[in-house]
Amino acid sequence: MPNNKIKKTKGKIKNIKEKYKRPNWDEYFLKLVDVVGSRSTCDRGRPGCVIVKERRVLATGYAGSPVGQSHCDDAGHEMQKAIDEDGKISEHCIRTLHAEVNALCQAAKNGISIDGSTLYIKFTPCYTCAKMVINSGVKRVVAKVKYHAGDKTVKLFKKAGVKLEIIEDKIEKYARQ
Repeated sequence: MPNNKIKKTKGKIKNIKEKYKRPNWDEYFLKLVDVVGSRSTCDRGRPGCVIVKERRVLATGYAGSPVGQSHCDDAGHEMQKAIDEDGKISEHCIRTLHAEVNALCQAAKNGISIDGSTLYIKFTPCYTCAKMVINSGVKRVVAKVKYHAGDKTVKLFKKAGVKLEIIEDKIEKYARQ
């Protein structure tokens, strides 16, 4: 469908066709991240993940409970408190697997090599997920925004040679961080 706008000038109506801007590959895969994340069964960010190699989707994942287990949306969160190095107490839901872990598991379950791939994600992976991303051979991570506890991940990716690109310089906010 053409992207047309109606413009009225000096009593005459003109139909102005705007030029369609095709998304680049990163924009395209980040839009898929949002669609995948809409399936998340935990409302703490509803993250999605898409693993791509040579511009082809290899696997997807969203935050969700292990197969056959209760979901946060149904049973509530299973919260655990953690004390950061600076003494700050943060809360984490441990009922679900993170989106990137579910994507990595789907690739493994289906025998898909993701070595040398790019991982698109809603926010920077947590430290535990970052270690799994590194060991799976992912070479580039593109995150829409930052994770509130992602500082160690940034340092780890740098040491491991995983290229991290964060699109928006802001931290994802949700309840009970």
